[in-house]
Amino acid sequence: MIKFDIVTIFPNIVEEYINTGILRIAKKKGLVEINVHDLRKWTDDRHKTVDDTPYGGGPGMIMKVEPIYRAIKELKKKNTIVAITTPKGEKLVQKKVLSFSNKKDLHMIILCGRYEGFDQRIHDNLVNYEFSVGEYVLSGGELPALILVDSITRLLPGVLGNEQSLETESFTNDLYDFPQYTKPEEFNGWKVPEVLLSGNHKEIEKFRKNSQKMV
Repeated sequence: MIKFDIVTIFPNIVEEYINTGILRIAKKKGLVEINVHDLRKWTDDRHKTVDDTPYGGGPGMIMKVEPIYRAIKELKKKNTIVAITTPKGEKLVQKKVLSFSNKKDLHMIILCGRYEGFDQRIHDNLVNYEFSVGEYVLSGGELPALILVDSITRLLPGVLGNEQSLETESFTNDLYDFPQYTKPEEFNGWKVPEVLLSGNHKEIEKFRKNSQKMV
């Protein structure tokens, strides 16, 4: 079974999502285990401090190394991948997601950043996978963490109701998905392409293939 441990200072944000839709189904089927941890659990002061001002000055606050270290020490197993969300990280793509989904004993700890980011010593000494979901800045790492978990989980056998969906969706075989239509045949003057109404499966297949774009 694949297991995720998500470490965040806003666990309610993450829990809301993982208890809905595909992730909820995957958990219920026993195909994935997702645990959400409040980083403040690993603080040692009465204010449960997880951040502090940067050495050398500068705006914002930096997430402290001590609670992160304690969290990883408690959660980490022999083959754990410790992942961190950062704009400087490797861009997450489908091929990488697929490689993770094929690791049947995958255990991943995902650290969700906030403020101005993590103390650099966390990057240098505690993490072995840094990833980004795009060239833009978010308020925190919870959304990237959920993107990583969702994209991996949906590829696991038995998660989706129709496994054929995985064969035709975007980025499979380096192609985008073909355009799809449903009823009604015409709305507001916008019509479904005639070929899709023809019943000619060979022509439909040709239309779909020609409509896909190379990644």
